Amino acid sequence: MRFQKTFKALSDHNRREILNLLKNGPMTAGEIVDHFHLSGATVSHHLSILKEAGLILDERQGKYICYELNMSVVEELLGWFSGLKGEDENE
Repeated sequence: MRFQKTFKALSDHNRREILNLLKNGPMTAGEIVDHFHLSGATVSHHLSILKEAGLILDERQGKYICYELNMSVVEELLGWFSGLKGEDENE
């Protein structure tokens, strides 16, 4: 897992909001931009960081790029956090 890149990506409020939007399903870049008071270039930069961290996947659909959560990385993160509690959850 790329913890350094993942945690850097999660450190920004706007990137966390993008992930929150994508939990409802795939969205195009334009649909994501519509939820922010940021330029398209700024949102594109945030999407690039999330993609580099492995938190989102992208797929070209015609002239659009559609983004979605990469659930395998999200599940890996959740597993890592759960492991911090230790093996015996009753402690």
